[in-house]
Amino acid sequence: MQSPTVHIVVRLDVMLARRKMRSRDLAERIGITEQNLSLLKSGKVKGIRFETLASICAALDCQPGDILEAVTDA
Repeated sequence: MQSPTVHIVVRLDVMLARRKMRSRDLAERIGITEQNLSLLKSGKVKGIRFETLASICAALDCQPGDILEAVTDA
């Protein structure tokens, strides 16, 4: 029997909407390019630096769990 697969879903777009902030503004605040932020939002990255995650959380006044969610495939 195979164990369920868990993957991480990035919910950054949800937090941006809740804070009424544009991606461009967040990218500027945390010092990354809009393209890199877009890749992060779409989940097309293999990882994120804790420093970047901390900067995002500070800018959006949230916790990492508000942005990242572990989802189990059935």
